Amino acid sequence: MVGLSGLITPSLDEMAYVAGEMERRGFTIPLLIGGATTSKTHTAVKIEPKYKGGQTTYVLDASRAVGVVSGLLSPSERDRLQAETAAEYVRVREAFARGQDKRARATLAEARDNAFTSDWTVYEPPKPSFIGTRTFAAYDLADLARHIDWSPFFASWELIGRYPQILEDDVVGEAAVSLFADAQAMMQRIIGEQWFEACGVVGFWPANSDGDDVVVYTDETRTTELARFHTLRQQMAKDKTQAQGGRANVALADFIAPVGARPDWIGGFAVTAGHGEAEIAKAFRDKGDDYSAIMASALADRLAEAFAEALHRKVRTELWGYAPDEPWDVEAMIAEQYRGIRPAPGYPAQPDHTEKATLFRLLDGEAATGLQLTESYAMYPTAAVSGLYFSHPESHYFGVGRIEKDQVEEYARRKGWDVKTAERWLGPILNYEPT
Repeated sequence: MVGLSGLITPSLDEMAYVAGEMERRGFTIPLLIGGATTSKTHTAVKIEPKYKGGQTTYVLDASRAVGVVSGLLSPSERDRLQAETAAEYVRVREAFARGQDKRARATLAEARDNAFTSDWTVYEPPKPSFIGTRTFAAYDLADLARHIDWSPFFASWELIGRYPQILEDDVVGEAAVSLFADAQAMMQRIIGEQWFEACGVVGFWPANSDGDDVVVYTDETRTTELARFHTLRQQMAKDKTQAQGGRANVALADFIAPVGARPDWIGGFAVTAGHGEAEIAKAFRDKGDDYSAIMASALADRLAEAFAEALHRKVRTELWGYAPDEPWDVEAMIAEQYRGIRPAPGYPAQPDHTEKATLFRLLDGEAATGLQLTESYAMYPTAAVSGLYFSHPESHYFGVGRIEKDQVEEYARRKGWDVKTAERWLGPILNYEPT
């Protein structure tokens, strides 16, 4: 059988392509679908219809794959399971189709008329302490450990609950306490023996918005364009417009002063705590200790996320310095109770992963951190985070949601793509079926 696991959204279309190729080549073996970006709905709607020669099955988690495989290989259970799965996917597709009729969207022009607006005659954007990039090599792992949000760590082991309350949970508390003790013991070794190396880079550049784009300039004269970030705008129809007291149709470019209004700046970063993780995990696996290998990888991920938090705090208090008096409060930090945001390409506020290429070019990210972008714009080592910095006090996280063809066509023009290429990279958020 074939198993496909998707880490980031470009994986979704690749899975559908592989399924179609398996059908074209006459395959009949089972196809298993899993990974962080996938779902039963995506499997039923986009993948299973492309592969009729064999059974396509969505697997929620790798730990459940053994049971699924056993059933698909069982002479007595296989036919029943395949029939049940096929019938379930028909119901999922029907429910999905019914939902499509309810997704009202504004035109791109209407959405732009309802853009988030700021009074740039009153607000003066703060200037960073330097222009260009600054590298942070061999960052202090002990400091990063102070910034860890432990709740996602437990979720990665399928123990659901908020830290530290999860340690006293009636159902999973005992398992959580044991897991946490093991994690703390290994973290002490990671820090003491320097198992991993954390590297990062931060950059700031003069910038202004130009419609839904953010223009990055070479210097403060703002006469030469260095790069351009392309952002996407929400198109969901609003019951009330911003002018009527409702919510705006937001794009990230709204948080940067328009050309000619005020001087403004944008920041970017890329961090990793993954250097050394693969070697450590392999050493454990070679000894037959899969538990410790998984633990090491999970802690590398936590340290990378903590690095993003630690560096963002340094940006707010020192490097950009627009919140120099911000108190140290890990709970407030985890709850994002601070000024400014750091949205990442590929995430809800900017779903286009290809924007990472521009970010990495500006940061010289590969040379500065050792991170590499794959052909689908995933980062390697995978214990890594990258994104943009916005300082506007009203900047906030949001989801672009699904978009219509008028925005896709206009976005393709701005990016210098044909529409088919834009539809490929924006496939997961399209509000229509491409022809």
